[in-house]
Amino acid sequence: SVQTERERLRPLCLAFGTLKVNHITVDMVRSYMSNRNDAGVSNKTINLELGVLRSVLKRAKLWHLFTDEIKPLPVRTQIGRAMTLDEKLRLAKTAAMKPEWQNARLAMVLALNTTMRACEIKALRWYDVDFLSGTVTIHKSKTQAGQRLIPLNEDAKSAVRELYSRASAIGGTHPDHYIFPACENGRFDPTTPQKSWRSAWRSLRKAAGIAALRFHDLRHHAITELAESQASDATIMAIAGHVSRQ
Repeated sequence: SVQTERERLRPLCLAFGTLKVNHITVDMVRSYMSNRNDAGVSNKTINLELGVLRSVLKRAKLWHLFTDEIKPLPVRTQIGRAMTLDEKLRLAKTAAMKPEWQNARLAMVLALNTTMRACEIKALRWYDVDFLSGTVTIHKSKTQAGQRLIPLNEDAKSAVRELYSRASAIGGTHPDHYIFPACENGRFDPTTPQKSWRSAWRSLRKAAGIAALRFHDLRHHAITELAESQASDATIMAIAGHVSRQ
């Protein structure tokens, strides 16, 4: 929550950081929302930023001046989807075409074969991987139920071996090192996790002809394949880290 709110505060501080809170007006907030929208920021992100601003104004006992005037922007609910077999094969074939897509490709393989979320993949360290038993342990997740032991199939093992080979080349195989290390100007820092592979993922999915596919949909696809393989609800919940059958 702290990390998320720090990210939401960056644009807020640029817009309001020099003002006292009692100098912020409804028109200023409306202008902020309009400017963020014109910059291509999604309604959901703008609403999250407004949530932080609302908390600040509530703390100052000023939100009652805004509550009737400032309403959340409409957000389209995105329902998870699974890919067709053709889409999955096309995505895998396209991902192997460019070296700059390596991180996105390897993260994609892990998501498709383990049900891991993007945040779980980024947080992986080498001590989480047990090469002897062929498993990976998720210690930190979105929910308590997300802490789990996941078996690795052959595709996932192959991706992990490729990641380990790369880590060996940059001296990043210490148990505390991140599997997906940060990289700035071509220099890897295995003590810091990679923040995002968003740009690579966008260009990859566009090249594969499925531009609307979210990275999180890979998790939905993996869970769908588990269900289609006749795995029990308990098994799916254990691997995916779901709290309930719903």
